[in-house]
Order: sequence, then structure tokens, then C-alpha cells
Amino acid sequence: MIPGAFDYHRPTTLAEATGLLAEHGDAARVLAGGHSLIPMMKLRMAAPEHLIDLAAIEALRGIALGTEIRIGAMVTQAELIAHEGLAAACPILREAALQIADPQVRYVGTVGGNVANGDPGNDMPGLMQCLGARYALTGPDGSREVAARDFYHSAYVTERAEDEILTAILIPHPAPGTGYAYEKQKRKIGDYATAAAAVMVGRSAASIAMTNLADRPIWSQAAGAALASGDVAGAVAAALSEIDPSDDNRGPAEFKRHVAGVILKRAIERARARAA
Repeated sequence: MIPGAFDYHRPTTLAEATGLLAEHGDAARVLAGGHSLIPMMKLRMAAPEHLIDLAAIEALRGIALGTEIRIGAMVTQAELIAHEGLAAACPILREAALQIADPQVRYVGTVGGNVANGDPGNDMPGLMQCLGARYALTGPDGSREVAARDFYHSAYVTERAEDEILTAILIPHPAPGTGYAYEKQKRKIGDYATAAAAVMVGRSAASIAMTNLADRPIWSQAAGAALASGDVAGAVAAALSEIDPSDDNRGPAEFKRHVAGVILKRAIERARARAA
């Protein structure tokens, strides 16, 4: 199908972009990589009158490795994969990004777009919760940060206000010796996950998050605490108690729950092996 008519804007500064959002209000939508918004526009599930393309805003690009990791919202998955310093500092990011869709999508799809719109099937939101990331948001009233673990409410409903733009992802450096794994089961290359799990295991702490098993990513504090104490079975049980899969074309809920348990056990085994 063909999208409805809209006015196209290509600002070159963040101030210009937030100004356009403030000016046009609910009639405007921002465009990052476009892999979520454009299909919705073609299906007439979204019909913005003004489309604000963020591609020309240089301030939304770049990866910085300082006291913490900063990833600009318009960094593509391909750029994330290719950054050797980032792969050394936080290798689970590359491991997860390589499992997103296919190379064509990864060359255009952005990290910010993946985390910002609240799609429960996207890979990066759960991973960012596992990593304890924060999201930098900018709007007409200034800038603020929101923890990834507090950002998602339900499918496509997040803490981001309609007049705010997600500008960067901020990630604490994993402690030395931290093991990691991102495991994903899907029907075919390019598909969303039937179930996916992100696991980080350190000397005295652990973190577990799961993807596409509820209407939002699920970070389980109880599962992380159990894994940190060495209780793998308890960690799996705690995580599975917090997911809420539903029947769809990827299978019935009970099948997804079974797959989630298998995927999580695999992720824990690999993360612990890497930590050792």
C-alpha cells in the first residue's frame, strides 16, 4: 500500500527537530531508520501529517567510550557491529545486533529507533534493561534521562513524551570478567524472536532480561539475584514466572514458555562459561 500524504521535514539540528515537534504536535512523527514507522504508514495504521527525518542531525550520531558508553540514537546496527572498541568494551551489544533481521536492515535500522518506539518484539530494549542502560531524552522543556528498566509500560507505550526525541543510549561499562550471552530463537532469518534472552553474569551480580514474551521487555530482578547466588534453576523459574506470552503466528503461549526456558538456560550456560 501507499502511505497517506504528508509534509517531509529534514532538520539539521536537535533544536530544529524539537521545534518542529512542538509546532505540529500530534500531527508529527519522527523518523529514524523507518523500519517500524514506514510499514505502519503503508498499512495506514499511522498517518502523520508531518514526518520529521532525523538523519541529518549530526549530534545524534557517534559512539563514545568514556566513563560510560554513549551510543547516539542514529547509530545504525551495522555501525554498532563494526565498532571494535565497543565490541571489546561490551561484546554482548555486537552479539545481539548480529541477530537482528538481516544485513540490509542493519545498515539502515538505528539503535535509537529500535529502543524508542516500545515494540515488544525488538531486540535492543530487553538488552538495554539487562545492561542497566539509561535513555537521554530531549524536548521543549529540556533534557532528562530515564532508566531502560522504567521506560516501557506496554506495547508501544513508553515514558517518552510525544514532543520528546530520544537522543542517546548511556550504558555503564560491564565489570571486568563479566560473562554475557544473547540467545534468540526465531522461525526464520529476519523474523522477530519467538523468545530471546539477554544474560550478564559477574563475580557478585547478574542480570536477566527477556524479549517478545509479554507486551514489553521483561527484566527480572529476582532472576538476576538467584543467578548471582549460583541458583540457575531458581533464576530460570523466576524469569518464567514474570513473562506473559500470548498465542500468535509464532505459536501458542505454552510453546513460547517452553522455548523461553530452553533459550534462557542456554544463555545462562554461555554467560557463565565466558565469565569463567
